[in-house]
Amino acid sequence: MKSQATMICCLMLFLAIECSHYRSKIHIKDGDKLQHPEGKLKTGRIQEKCRGPCIPASNCSQPCAQPFHGEIGFTCHQNKWQKSTETCTSLSVETLFKDFNSASRLPLAASSIPVHVLDFRAPEPVESVAQGIRRNCPIDYACILDVVKSSEATSGNIAFIVELLRNISTDLSDNVTQDKMKSYSEVANHILDTAAISNWAFIPDKNTSSDLLQSVNLFARQLRLHNESENLVDELFIQAKGLRINHNTSEEKFNFSASMNSTTEGILGMIEIPRQELWNLPPNASQAISIAFPTLGTILKEVHLQNVSLPRPVNGLILSVILPEGLKQVLFTFEKINKSRSARAQCVGWHSRKRRWDENACETTLEIMNRVKCLCNYTNMVMSFSILMSPKSIDNKVLDYITCIGLSISIFSLILCLIVEAAVWSRVVMTEVSYIRHVCIVNIAVSLLIANVWFIINSNFHKKAQDSNWCVALTFFSHFFYLSLFFWMFFQALLIIYGILVVFHRMMKSRMMAIGFAVGYGCPLVIAGTTVAVTVPEKGYMRPDACWLNWDSTKALLAFAVPALVIVAVNLVVVLVVAVNTQRPSIGSSKSQDLAIIMRISKNVAILTPLLGLTWGFGVATLLEGTSLIFHIIFALLNAFQGFFILLFGTIMDHKIRDALKMRMSSLKGRSRAAENASLSPTNGSKLMNR
Repeated sequence: MKSQATMICCLMLFLAIECSHYRSKIHIKDGDKLQHPEGKLKTGRIQEKCRGPCIPASNCSQPCAQPFHGEIGFTCHQNKWQKSTETCTSLSVETLFKDFNSASRLPLAASSIPVHVLDFRAPEPVESVAQGIRRNCPIDYACILDVVKSSEATSGNIAFIVELLRNISTDLSDNVTQDKMKSYSEVANHILDTAAISNWAFIPDKNTSSDLLQSVNLFARQLRLHNESENLVDELFIQAKGLRINHNTSEEKFNFSASMNSTTEGILGMIEIPRQELWNLPPNASQAISIAFPTLGTILKEVHLQNVSLPRPVNGLILSVILPEGLKQVLFTFEKINKSRSARAQCVGWHSRKRRWDENACETTLEIMNRVKCLCNYTNMVMSFSILMSPKSIDNKVLDYITCIGLSISIFSLILCLIVEAAVWSRVVMTEVSYIRHVCIVNIAVSLLIANVWFIINSNFHKKAQDSNWCVALTFFSHFFYLSLFFWMFFQALLIIYGILVVFHRMMKSRMMAIGFAVGYGCPLVIAGTTVAVTVPEKGYMRPDACWLNWDSTKALLAFAVPALVIVAVNLVVVLVVAVNTQRPSIGSSKSQDLAIIMRISKNVAILTPLLGLTWGFGVATLLEGTSLIFHIIFALLNAFQGFFILLFGTIMDHKIRDALKMRMSSLKGRSRAAENASLSPTNGSKLMNR
């Protein structure tokens, strides 16, 4: 009886401890607050801000509320304390395995075990996650799931779980099974939940999101498939599938549909392994594994691109692939999350070493409506792919019509300008000054004409590959001739200043011609050639979506923008100097004389503005985010019709050219009349009759 009473007491004690422990684990999620057994709402984020004075750029910290350990950092911004970092965590290696090391965590069957058999000795300490998992759940990692999934997703707990997954990937990936993959993904799914996204921003280590992606890919690489096709993981925020493939396999596809949260419809994603790539596989069977992340794109941070002025939001699923050796190219189809018409797409791959999106890893092969098709190069460093939302661009039919009509008129005007210059050349280049001036106008017209033709070819050129030699050539010549346009305008501005400042001395025509061609074609050739030599080896010369200078990775576009804007600024100063040096009114001049001078100044400015390229200054306004559509329309109008303006102000409004044209026309009429009279004369008629 005594022994039975003892056993009953022990059993009651055990059940009491068990129930108490079970109650302590019950929680009710209310935002990010937990309901504790005491009935008080507690949170890992302290609600109070720092109590000291808020001085701009100053920092302070506050301890986390119990039961969390760590602190919350605040930064003074706009005279308010705002949270900047957080390390509040309730997880540790000991808490992961305390249920298995505690004597109170006995199975219910222990009530039938004699008391003297129960071992109440102190548990052995757990030194690492790997040691604890090998001891308690070596088959499927299930022993850590309850603790992790019941923890609040504070910034500190997220960082701890990422480190936990990284340790598992490096220390426990020798024999990865499907059960282990499922448990691993459940842990990752907990911190990829949409409710946890906002807390990722306060993790001090900005590499954490990249570490998570790399750890999942590394762990999945060690998985061994047994069936032809397997759905490995089907969590809400992470999915994984696997296929057995060989060189005789037909083209294989992975199809995914994942939602951003429980209320939205699924965003589609598809991975295709081209047939020609499968031919590179050895005869023995291989495997391919794919993983889809619907929310990781919002979390993933490009640590080394913090100063990028334009945001690069991910606009689709992140799709990872683990492929056998020999497969180098994969086709991806992404459905856009933001389906607005202006949300253009850019195919990219995540470079795990550089921790940034690599535009050179992919090219966009097709973009129709809300779907984008990408051809990407797979390497050990680039295993994850997605689409970025390109910076906002003005997609307006008005601009398209203006550009199309303006370029057509501009090209026709430039051809007419060159014909007129050729017709009157001998009559208008009587002096050295006029000769150099018309040489400038002809070269400006030639450069702009060729640049416009290259622009049209670029717009209609479908780039088959990122490293296409045709695309390199198109980009180079467009860059060169647009720069030549600006440098010839710059040389013409120098001639104007030279004519104003140096009155009694004139430079030899041959020397001025040599300087003109060195400036007009030599400088652009040096700049364009250097840009190609520096950026082509790094595959950063061209944009991923067009045959034009790259901006995102190498800033090659600066090789055009900087010289052009500097020349525009210098030429603006020249126009101001011309306006100031226009004949000033004498003392006692009448209002009519003042009006004539104002008209003369306005005429000079109007003529010089298109000839010196000042209309390109409006391009600065179009580069600013949120610029009104009217600035884009003005910029398109002024520059699409620049060829027409050169014909009007540089040729037609020149009275010498008009006089030469009149003389040319009158001489042609005189010749035609003389020929007509000669054909009607009696002498000529008799000669014809004699024949």
